[in-house]
Amino acid sequence: MTKLFKNETKIKIKTENIKTKVNWRILTKFIVVHNYFVLFKINKQGHNTHLYSSDFLIVRRTLEFQIKITFDRPYKPAEDKFAVEFVIGPSPQYSKGTYIPVFPNEERQSVWRGRIVETSDNVVTMGITTSPECIVGKYMIYIGVKLPYNIYYLKHTQSRYVFLNSDPVFLDDEEEREECVMNELGIIYHGAYDDVSERAWNYGQFEFGVLDACLFIMDKADMPLSNRGDVIKVTRVASAMLNSRDDDGVLVGNWSGDYTYGVPPTSWTGSVEILLDYAGSRGTPVCYAQCWVYAAVFNTFLRCLGIPGRVVTNFFSAHDNDGNLKMDIILDENGKLDRNRTKDSIWNYHCWNECFMARSDLPPGFGGWQVVDATPQETSDGMFRCGPASVAAVKHGQICYPFDAPFVFAEVNSDVIFYRRQKDGTLEVVKVNPTHVGRMVLTKAVLHDGRRDITDQYKFPEGSPEERRVLEKAEEFGCQREKASLPQSDVEVEIPTLDVRVGDNFDVTLQFKNHSDQRRTADVYVTGTVVYYTGVPSAEVVFKTPKKVLVRGEDYMHKLVEQANIHFIATGKIKETGQIITAMKVITIHNPKLIVKVTGSPRVSEEMYVSVEFTNPFKFSLENVDLRMEGPGIMPFKRKQYSLIAPGTSIMWTETFSPRRAGSTKLIASLDCAALRQVYGETELTIQQ
Repeated sequence: MTKLFKNETKIKIKTENIKTKVNWRILTKFIVVHNYFVLFKINKQGHNTHLYSSDFLIVRRTLEFQIKITFDRPYKPAEDKFAVEFVIGPSPQYSKGTYIPVFPNEERQSVWRGRIVETSDNVVTMGITTSPECIVGKYMIYIGVKLPYNIYYLKHTQSRYVFLNSDPVFLDDEEEREECVMNELGIIYHGAYDDVSERAWNYGQFEFGVLDACLFIMDKADMPLSNRGDVIKVTRVASAMLNSRDDDGVLVGNWSGDYTYGVPPTSWTGSVEILLDYAGSRGTPVCYAQCWVYAAVFNTFLRCLGIPGRVVTNFFSAHDNDGNLKMDIILDENGKLDRNRTKDSIWNYHCWNECFMARSDLPPGFGGWQVVDATPQETSDGMFRCGPASVAAVKHGQICYPFDAPFVFAEVNSDVIFYRRQKDGTLEVVKVNPTHVGRMVLTKAVLHDGRRDITDQYKFPEGSPEERRVLEKAEEFGCQREKASLPQSDVEVEIPTLDVRVGDNFDVTLQFKNHSDQRRTADVYVTGTVVYYTGVPSAEVVFKTPKKVLVRGEDYMHKLVEQANIHFIATGKIKETGQIITAMKVITIHNPKLIVKVTGSPRVSEEMYVSVEFTNPFKFSLENVDLRMEGPGIMPFKRKQYSLIAPGTSIMWTETFSPRRAGSTKLIASLDCAALRQVYGETELTIQQ
């Protein structure tokens, strides 16, 4: 520890209460600290931390906060020497940024700046401004007064300060800051790019215990305190810690459809229950998650620590583990899909996060939004994590920069390659689809429930000169693309979009366009397969050769998995030319909705009622049904179970709640059972003071 004052005695600061032995007869001749007070209301409002449910003062880096110190007599700047000292961790050291003395005058300053704001009688109001790089975490505070032969310390044992990120992640746009840091409610997009579904999510970053849980995640990772001031290192560690693959992190991934020993991913309504369970068990991973759950909980972590974050959905997202930008689909010699040899999969959608930060480690222009992804797909530096990867670098093909930019680049830019397998086993490229992958990238709009298409932030328009230059640049850094030059087919086939409710019969119709002036004859095969949203097949529903295919509810109902997707691939060969034609379409089967209603006076602390209604529309019973409901700032997570909901019967679940704070919010509900997943409902309400 450095010395506070000239010729002073060195004292090692520990986190337990410190009070050195003092000769009180001498002490009375000098100024003595009676107490100090943190100005909670002024500081929390000024630092936009007033929504946190915490007894501690929570402030943001680089913004001044104030404390009042009461002495036994009026303060005399020329004679009285004191310092406000902040310590974090078990063995605080000045050189590591875990011990910071703050002085009340301009002449003597450390890495944090202090100033006297006001003096009144025996009370001194002191302003303290932290450095941009200070550690994010919990600090204890001491007041040290210089005496002739020693230092007298006063510490109030309940005082803790939590410093959050600010300057390195500062967003100039005020509305963007309000959305990406302060908003507790999110919308997560899923489904298919031409049939987008959405669900609400309670990030709950201000709920009681969530901040402690986020700090615990860094503790569980054994992250050095000295690294916790670096937003790049914080997000990279969190990317690994949000999944449990190699470090007993927060969430266990499960894409099997069997969720016997945990909560199905489709059942969660928010992050609070997950984070509190993880922290309350001192680090036992929570079951289960899929990509949107990882992204949603990661978003809570980011916003809770003051890092602007948003959940992003990439439709038709390639999972490319070798960076060759190729998704391979194998056909037999007649153009029929060969399921046994087609191993690559394209996720119908994939959710990741973007966080906003300066990137001093990269050239100018590559700061701003960065991709971070906690879904465990591939390892990065030996751990399952991804990012932060500059979105600007991905768009411009500059994938040489850290971290994991080639993987993200492939997720939005890979080509779908169709191969025809000859009798001798050789593969011939017969079609290249360069526009299927990364079809659309969505995130929630700023301060309203609309969607925002940010595809142009990841890639230039398909086929444009800029896109060609980007692909050439990416190839310089090792990406490989298919270079086969194929003649343009004069026949096209499409599968139109359908709006299908679960249990409905529906027709899949093929639409052909003949661009030639001659008659064409096509041998076409249509395969319909129930798939997980990751593109992995579960069960084949239909295999037909006619122009129109009837799909009956009884054919697919008992085969559906939680995302209720059927992937249709039409492939065939033109007899006259031998050319291969293909079309792909994901049909999302839409589930029924929950009806959520609120009654009562929408005022803070007034009792209100919320009811959730559901009618079983099927000819079979729903068993072991799990209902969940919550709303940020108004109602904590609640759960109810029903052993059986018979065909055609209805249930109504009613709960009381008393809003804790004013403002616009939502109540979110979900219903889940083995036979029916992804059933949601919500209602908006505005609470008055």
